[in-house]
Amino acid sequence: MTNLIFAAEEAAASDSPLAALGVDARSLIFQLLTFVLVFLVLQRFAFKPISRLLAERRKTIDEGVRAGQELAKERAKLEKQYAETVKEARHEADKIVANAHKEAREVVREAEKTAARKADTIISDAEVKIGEETARAKKALEKDIVSLVSEATEALVGEKVDPKKDAALIDKILKGHLKA
Repeated sequence: MTNLIFAAEEAAASDSPLAALGVDARSLIFQLLTFVLVFLVLQRFAFKPISRLLAERRKTIDEGVRAGQELAKERAKLEKQYAETVKEARHEADKIVANAHKEAREVVREAEKTAARKADTIISDAEVKIGEETARAKKALEKDIVSLVSEATEALVGEKVDPKKDAALIDKILKGHLKA
C-alpha cells in the first residue's frame, strides 16, 4: 500500500504518462536491454546448437527409415528368389522321378518278355525259372532304380550320393541357391 502512495507521489511529481502508472522509464529500458541481451546470448549459445542437433537427429532417423524400407524391399526380392528356386528344384525332382518310372517300366517289360520266351521254350523248368527270373528281375529293377536315382542325383549335385547323404545334399543345394 505504501508503494502505491510513493508511486502516486512520484507520478504527481513528474509529468510522464508511464510514471503515472508506476513504471520507471529507466528501469523499463534497462529491463528491455537485459532481455534483448539474454535473448541474443541464448540465441547464439543455446537455440542454434539445439536446432542443429535436432536437424541431425531428424536426418539420422530419416536415413534409418530409408534403410529399413530398402531392407524390406531386399527381403521381398530374396523371398521371391527363394520361391523360384524351390519351384525349379521341385520341377527337376519331378522330371527325375518321371524318368526313373519310365525306365523302370521299360526294364519290367523287357523282363516279362524274356520270361515269356523262356516259358515257351522250356515247359518243364518254366515254374522254377519264372520264379527265379521274376526274383532276379525285381532285384535288378531295385538296383537299377537305386542306381538311376543315384546317378541322376550325382548328375545334379556333382558328387557321389548315398541314401544318408541325400537329405543333406538337398539341403546344401537349396542353401547354395539361396545364397546366390
